[in-house]
Amino acid sequence: MKLSRGKLRLLYGIAFAAILLIEILIALYVRDAFIRPYGGDILIAVLICCFVRIFFPTGVRLLPVWVFLFAAAVEVAQYFDYVTLLGLGHIEFFRVWMGTSFSFADILCYLAGCGLFFLFDLPTQKRAV
Repeated sequence: MKLSRGKLRLLYGIAFAAILLIEILIALYVRDAFIRPYGGDILIAVLICCFVRIFFPTGVRLLPVWVFLFAAAVEVAQYFDYVTLLGLGHIEFFRVWMGTSFSFADILCYLAGCGLFFLFDLPTQKRAV
């Protein structure tokens, strides 16, 4: 069965909303040493991929690769404390939202999330009209 662009957008929109809700619940209620630091980072990569697919349901080849490169670049920027370099270090909202600590494990989590998205996205892209 072929999927139209409209159906794909709806599918990715629903996935985005569900993953965003899960991310919010993790941020608010989970205080552990695995799900919050690692599961959240894996899901954020999938969330970004789903968000892009809402607007570009087909045609963005290698989307997970681009999202991974973006996420890794943000993580490396955190190593250089880019929040402070941008003059936003004194504002708590930006320190939390943009991140302030580098972790190589986060990069591996983004890679895992992009890999998962690729595996689930591949059949969808093959069935797209």
